[in-house]
Amino acid sequence: MPITVTDRDVLLVVDVQNDFCSGGTLAVPRGDEVVDVINRIAPLFRHAVLTQDWHPKGHHSFASSHPGKAAFETIQTPEGEQTLWPDHCVQHSFGALFHPKLDVTSVELILRKGFRPAIDSYSAFQENDRETRTGLTGYLKERGLERIFVAGLAYDYCVRFSAVDGKHAGFESFVIEDACRAINRDGSVEATRRDFDTNGVHTIHSGDLRAGVSQLRL
Repeated sequence: MPITVTDRDVLLVVDVQNDFCSGGTLAVPRGDEVVDVINRIAPLFRHAVLTQDWHPKGHHSFASSHPGKAAFETIQTPEGEQTLWPDHCVQHSFGALFHPKLDVTSVELILRKGFRPAIDSYSAFQENDRETRTGLTGYLKERGLERIFVAGLAYDYCVRFSAVDGKHAGFESFVIEDACRAINRDGSVEATRRDFDTNGVHTIHSGDLRAGVSQLRL
């Protein structure tokens, strides 16, 4: 189904950072492949936001912060179950930088998340305690934006939570599936698709997007 992009739409590009791409400490399989797709569709949007995982050293989501625990094990925290990850996207590190081929020239906002030492952050809209807001909802509403189109890494974690939370925040929410890649652990992709269906998040292909009249470049 063709979807015409308008001035009320925003492209939300989630965590396309070196540590989530080839050679990174938490590389998403084929994560680099999203870059070309995102660069191709970005000119359709007048508004774009990037999220950037921005963890301090010793973040509580790192397995290295929990002696005797290994990456991808889970622990219980006041915020619920926490997956433990390899150290990744540490502030000011190479791994925290955006992929070098990602075109960020038209981006209006870079939103850093996961910088609180004791709270992990998957969603662009709120931290994993489900109470602490990032401010993105207010930013988008102040600018009169109504629909979010989500791309990036990883489909079954930060893209998933961002898309669902965006819907709950009052935005029509679309996930551009070929502009995402998944970690795919323990049925997480299937769970993500069920979550999208339950919460009314639309899944589309980049080829479904069409430029509106005001987006056409001379």
